[in-house]
Formats: sequence, C-alpha cells, structure tokens
Amino acid sequence: MSSMKVLSVAETAERWGLTARRVRMLCAEGKIEGAYLIGNTWNIPENAKKPIDGRGKSEALPKQNPFEVIDNLKKQIDNCRTLTRGERDRLNEEFLIEFTHNSNAIEGNTLTLRETALVLQGVTIDQKPLKDHMEAIGHKEAFNYVLDLVQNKEKFTESVFKKIHSLVLMDKPEDRGVYRKMPVTIGGSSFTPPQPYLVQKQMEDLMFEVEDFKKKHITEYVALFHLKFESIHPFIDGNGRTGRLLLNLMLMQEGYPPINIKFSNRGKYYNCFQDYHKTDNPKSMIKLITKLLEHEMQKYLKRFE
Repeated sequence: MSSMKVLSVAETAERWGLTARRVRMLCAEGKIEGAYLIGNTWNIPENAKKPIDGRGKSEALPKQNPFEVIDNLKKQIDNCRTLTRGERDRLNEEFLIEFTHNSNAIEGNTLTLRETALVLQGVTIDQKPLKDHMEAIGHKEAFNYVLDLVQNKEKFTESVFKKIHSLVLMDKPEDRGVYRKMPVTIGGSSFTPPQPYLVQKQMEDLMFEVEDFKKKHITEYVALFHLKFESIHPFIDGNGRTGRLLLNLMLMQEGYPPINIKFSNRGKYYNCFQDYHKTDNPKSMIKLITKLLEHEMQKYLKRFE
C-alpha cells in the first residue's frame, strides 16, 4: 500500500489561494484534518479539504479553545532550532524598543518610537524632559535584568520585583524598590488600592498564590498575577511598568516570547482592570493576554519560514 502524499505549507497555500501564514495558523488551530508536525514543519495530506473561511460570516466554524491554539504554537516553537546568540540579541533589541516605548507611553511618557530608539542608543532628544529620557533608560536596564534572570533560571521572588522596580524608577531614587507609605488612587478608576499598612502582607500572600497560579494555563497564570499586583499597587510610582515587566518575566521563564501591550490598546487594557474590580473575574485580561501572546508566537514562527 502506498503512503498518502503530503504537501508543504507553501504548496497548500498556493493550491488554496491563501498565504502561508494563514495555512500555518489553520494547522495550529486544528482546522486542517490530518495535518501533522515534523520538527517545525507542517505536513498536510494531499486530499485535505480547504476549511471554510468563516471570518466575518455567519457559517464560521466553531472556534478552537484559545488555550489549545497557544499550546499548539508552543509545540511548534519548541521544535524550532535553537537561536544563535546574535539572533537572540537581535530579537530582544527589536522587542525592547517597542516595549519600552509603549509601556512608558501608557504612563505618560512623550517620547515617540523613533525618539525612544535614539535615547536607548545614548542620544539626547532636544526639548524632551529629562524624566522621559531616564524612564526609557531605566526601562531598558530593567528589561536587560529580566533577560539575565531568565538566562540564569533565577527564581521569582519578592526581591526580584523590588530590583526590577528600582531600575524602572531611575528618576526617583528615594522611592526605588520601596513599598509605598501613603494611600494612593488610580486615575480614572473607582477602585482604591489597599492602605499602605496592608501592602507588605498582601504582597507576601500574592507570592504564596503564585504556586497555585502556575497550575493554571500560562495565560491565566500571568493574567491573575498581573491583575492582583496592579490592584495592590505596592509602590508609590512605576507600578504599571514594573507589572508589565514582571508579566514578561513570567512568560519567558516558561519558554514563551514576551508580549507588548501597545499604547493604542491602553483603553482595552484599562477596561480589563475595571472588569476585574467590578466582577472579580479575570476573563477580560486573560483574553487580552492570550490574543497578544498568540500574535507574538505567530510572529516568532514567521522568522523560521
């Protein structure tokens, strides 16, 4: 009996009039019957039927569990060849510029993406506040520290995120790595973080909860921690930037690429906190992080086409 002929992603894409990226996504979502992975290459049976493209149509196929999509993409990434140090450094550098720009912009930094790139190279931008320069440099130092933690397989501890905060808050040395000693409010939110005398205890409790979070899917794990960390708001300033760095630290420690919550998505991002504070349901944040993580994983795999 002769074995069934299989086609590559490129051959299937040409045959069906789709892009290779779309075919690969359909494979990862389990929508092409019989498709299977060898290494990081999808093999598609010659007689496989083209899935109905239900995007924007009422007859759309049932959606696959988003967690399964992430898990399938993770398998593909695990089967990719190991990056050289130069390749890894290049990817990290590209991500750092966008991540620094967006994370700081969410908190009011006025540097553009191009200006952020120049500042990270040591260039001073005329007519831009010193604070904005220091925030960019501090964020770079903090992200590089996160990369070192991942490389050295360091444990996730309270001292780690205090160190990250101390790097982020480069422009306010007296508040670096120190829990706040006064009440705070969150602009535009009706939620009030705990009183300062409760911060230490709640942060200790959160660190104990991390082990339970880890038993959940990766996106649930990081979303729950991020929501609770930002709700405690342990520092007088720099909580958002620190929290997003911690989120990426947790992702990278588990073998996933970091995600970039863009300034243009800040409305959706803020709404996730509002939903959580009103309903105690992390669903919105989990959904946002899952979507962003899928995007980054697809982008990562595209490098190996």
